[in-house]
Amino acid sequence: MEKRFVYADNAATTRVSERALSAALPYFTEQYGNASSIYMLGQNAAKAILKARKQVADAIGAKTNEVYFTSGGSESDNWAIKGVAEVGEKKGKKHIITTAFEHHAVLHTCQYLEKHGFEVTYLPVSDKGLVTAEQVRDAIREDTCLVTIMFANNEIGTIQPIGEIGKVCREKGVIFHTDAVQAVGNVPIDVKELNIDMLSLSGHKIHAPKGVGALYIRAGISIPNLIFGGAQERSKRAGTENVPSIVALGEAITAATEDIPGKIEKVTKMRNRLIDEILKIKETRLNGDREQRLCGNVNISIRGIEGESLLLSLDLMGICASSGSACTSGSLDPSHVLLAIGLPHEIAHGSLRLSISDETTDEDIDYIIECVPKVVDKLRAMSPLWDRICRDEGITGGNLY
Repeated sequence: MEKRFVYADNAATTRVSERALSAALPYFTEQYGNASSIYMLGQNAAKAILKARKQVADAIGAKTNEVYFTSGGSESDNWAIKGVAEVGEKKGKKHIITTAFEHHAVLHTCQYLEKHGFEVTYLPVSDKGLVTAEQVRDAIREDTCLVTIMFANNEIGTIQPIGEIGKVCREKGVIFHTDAVQAVGNVPIDVKELNIDMLSLSGHKIHAPKGVGALYIRAGISIPNLIFGGAQERSKRAGTENVPSIVALGEAITAATEDIPGKIEKVTKMRNRLIDEILKIKETRLNGDREQRLCGNVNISIRGIEGESLLLSLDLMGICASSGSACTSGSLDPSHVLLAIGLPHEIAHGSLRLSISDETTDEDIDYIIECVPKVVDKLRAMSPLWDRICRDEGITGGNLY
């Protein structure tokens, strides 16, 4: 078997596109002015930022003055949640609604607020990783100031009924924020149609550089400044703008949203083939809903092996992927997302996430399909745990579910 390189971890980060890079380069070496300066070099930078702001706004159906540039999704989430909470506290509203399997940028912010007197309702999700608008409606109280629910899950790819949830929040007069870091560029988004009040996005998930993102704040909603000290971002976030990255984000989001239906059709075919073939391995299961799912997300639990060993073995074969096990970050705990959908610890530890994109080829899929079973067989052959499972349960083939 000829070794090749296959990048299948686009949910973690993406390659900066030639289009985004080419747009950004002049703002490093030629148009390097400070956008706050009044001379032409500075004003050229200011015009570039304005263009990028419009590009981001157009991509999500917003107005230009509703887009604020940030350093990425985590900052946007923090600003949105803490900002609304501070306003809510002044009105005696100290209740927040979220889900049990949000990104840690949301969960840890909510936990921080709990330590400061807020009450947070963590909605459970189904075994497919979905929450309903009815759950949100039932959880809203008189003192609810914010509902924050992610558009699409970063691990198992489930797409939530954002429009229905937004409608409930609008009817109840509660601000609705969504972490759309994984959804932007993969799902059509119109913040007005979906009744979204605030939306977080990140550049490095859509082929822009790391360290740049944006927060959409619907006109009429006012939250406290994130950073004081200057007039940048309409005085809400002080600091000299990262012009090259902002320009790159504008080009990247425009490219990512030019033909979302075409991308979904192309990538879904590859994703489904990948899912079908890996599920032929005995004692495996697909995590997340099969249909309400990001087109490039594959998350499968493989019983009897550890996720870290699986990733390292695939890396030796040139495949970049990720796992539901967080052991590589210094924790032995399995993914909170997989636990939230009801997986036991030992199965959650053996998950494999492959996140492909429109840059993935059929040959890449062929290679992954060829490699994964070989790696699984090798790891299971060395695993006393797998031997015990097979002996105790009489396993000879088939899937978990």
